[in-house]
Amino acid sequence: MTRLDQLLVKKKLANSRTHAKKLIEAGRVMLSEGGPMEPARKAGQSVSEDCALEVSPLPEDQYVSRAGLKLAAILDHTGLTPKGWHALDVGCSTGGFSDCLLQKGATSVVGVDVGQGQLAQKLLDDSRMHLFEGINARHLEAKQLAPYADSGFDAIVMDVSFISQSLILPQLPALLKPNGQLLTLVKPQFEVGPEGIGKGGLVRDTKLFPQVHERITSLCCELGLEVKEYIESPIKGGDGNREFLLWATQKVKTKEVDIKL
Repeated sequence: MTRLDQLLVKKKLANSRTHAKKLIEAGRVMLSEGGPMEPARKAGQSVSEDCALEVSPLPEDQYVSRAGLKLAAILDHTGLTPKGWHALDVGCSTGGFSDCLLQKGATSVVGVDVGQGQLAQKLLDDSRMHLFEGINARHLEAKQLAPYADSGFDAIVMDVSFISQSLILPQLPALLKPNGQLLTLVKPQFEVGPEGIGKGGLVRDTKLFPQVHERITSLCCELGLEVKEYIESPIKGGDGNREFLLWATQKVKTKEVDIKL
């Protein structure tokens, strides 16, 4: 006999015991030890290793991280389809945005992240995914990306933390094709400054959200981007903060610049 949560992990039906517990508590695990299939009761219940198991994934399990659900929300809202895109994922981290793009038909995704060793194995094993680790987006040179999108990317997606997007956005138009798409997750907690943050790292005053909206959209316009949509993410950040999704397009041909970030 063994614990159910341990068996789920052993059979690769759950990523971890914590994940197994979530599946069980959500009623996503059915089991049988000779009789009819019944809902699992608790993570620690004893079961035989040869019991029959059926597991239905949680909604957030569709992608390697819940960030994928956020990108999917703006794609669904706008009707954009990534099919055939050569995309750049700025701040790829575990790869939620990249996974969403690839599942929806992107031809390739170049992921850039300042961290290392974070990308999910599933994406590391995907030949369509190309990873640049240990690189701050502000120091990314266009020539590094030439083998993957020599005439610019069809789309750039961005999800960054602990830095204002205003420091990265100016570098992106030059990496987009004319009429290319920009989809970015705006996190006000990293835009309002320390004085705007209260207990638990939450934005202190909701009146700050319109200010962030105005500042980010104005910057996009200055950069030759046309802002099409700015909506609230249906999923809050892991810390409970409200987040927003912006869609803009590259409408103005930008001047060639030497990107020294």
